[in-house]
Amino acid sequence: MTTHAHGGAFPNDDPVPHDPTPHGTAARSAHRRVYAATTAAALGGLLFGFDTSVINGAVNSIQSTFTLDPAVLGFTVAITLLGCAVGAWFAGQLADVWGRRPVMVLGACLFVASSIGSGVAFAVWDLMAWRVIGGLAIGIASVIAPAYIGEIAPARLRGGLSSLQQLAITLGIFLALLSDAALARTAGGAGNELWWGLPAWRWMLLVGVIPAVVYGVLSLRIPESPQFLIRAGRNEEALAVIRNVTGAADPDQRFKDIEESIEHERRSTYRDLRGHALGLAPILWIGIGMAAFQQLVGINAIFYYSTTLWQSVGFSQQDSFTTSVITASINVALTFVAIFFVDRVGRKKLLLAGSIGMFAGLVAAAVSFAQASGSGNSITLPAPWGAIALVGANLFVVSFAATWGPVMWVVLGEVFPNKMRGLALGVATAFNWIFNFLVTLLFPVMSAAVGLGFVYAGFAFFAALSFWFVKALLPEVSRLELEDKTKLSRR
Repeated sequence: MTTHAHGGAFPNDDPVPHDPTPHGTAARSAHRRVYAATTAAALGGLLFGFDTSVINGAVNSIQSTFTLDPAVLGFTVAITLLGCAVGAWFAGQLADVWGRRPVMVLGACLFVASSIGSGVAFAVWDLMAWRVIGGLAIGIASVIAPAYIGEIAPARLRGGLSSLQQLAITLGIFLALLSDAALARTAGGAGNELWWGLPAWRWMLLVGVIPAVVYGVLSLRIPESPQFLIRAGRNEEALAVIRNVTGAADPDQRFKDIEESIEHERRSTYRDLRGHALGLAPILWIGIGMAAFQQLVGINAIFYYSTTLWQSVGFSQQDSFTTSVITASINVALTFVAIFFVDRVGRKKLLLAGSIGMFAGLVAAAVSFAQASGSGNSITLPAPWGAIALVGANLFVVSFAATWGPVMWVVLGEVFPNKMRGLALGVATAFNWIFNFLVTLLFPVMSAAVGLGFVYAGFAFFAALSFWFVKALLPEVSRLELEDKTKLSRR
């Protein structure tokens, strides 16, 4: 069999001659290639962060343009997440049949269509439909990126490289809020006309075409996963990727390890997810729990509604945009902490520390908002509670960004055995989107019904539960190759 073009890191690259010395030129070249491939795959996270947050600056204008009550507005914002859940559910199955790269390209195409359709939507139901299509794209990207990175990255680098997914998510959030602020400032307000007779809020949605095209182009230039290539019988291509991209010290042995693990496993079906723990495999429940807690602490309530939230407590619209961008900047910066420490400290320790920090920040925000007076968009916080709320919210974001934000995706990408990885990752990620949907949908309704103080207290409760969950149930699997985890799971 002749090695196909995509056996190298990029389509037009010739395979690098094998250097048996792990620290030789070939190894250094492999490091560059694995960094390039994982960075390109992780850009799916940028779409994830961009699309789920770009609505932030458009929320008030969408509400006034289509005359929406709070419940319909919440559903309009949250409906993308239902598409995300569906996309995530099926992404693993598509990736096992088509390969990782084609599914990434499909996600990019869907996202381009969604950005254009959302930007020119003529009615709220039309906007909802396009946001569901965008959700399908994001759900696909959210599953494929950690699965691909987990398979292509060597064990010693996998934690940091997997964290690139969350870094891309935070960059997407930051770029979305930054573009929202810039467009609103240029137009003099999100509802004001900008270019070609379209208001600024429509341009906020249209600009999503740019990251989608970049992601699609780069997806065409990365190598296929060696696990998929071996399953497809494309052994020479798989060996070329292992040798030239993953940087394995003994490529032939790594190939044999993957081949052996796959030989013991037929193509997975949903039967493989069954087990003795309430009908499911215990490891799947752990993945679902991690995915659920990442959303139940309320991170996306801040990023989807932060501009509206800060306006409601007395910030001007421009100051609210600026505060949201600052929060997103903190989110990006602290993700580097996780990238640096995740392979040094370990997954569990970072998650436990993050739960403590999130709890403290959320309690501060809950107590602060409990002092609020007024209702709806006309609440005020007496001094010094406005400042304390801002500090608490940012402490929460700092703690989340350095731990639960990236590390949850690292865990999901590596904790499942080969036998169930594609399906299990899809199911767990679908639950992440379902809980994201519930939090996003219910946040404006619950805030109006019981007040922000009680809502943030609820988030703090789940932050406390997340500490117990990780301490009691999550195994530490740092520095094990994926095939080693498969062997452990069979014991």
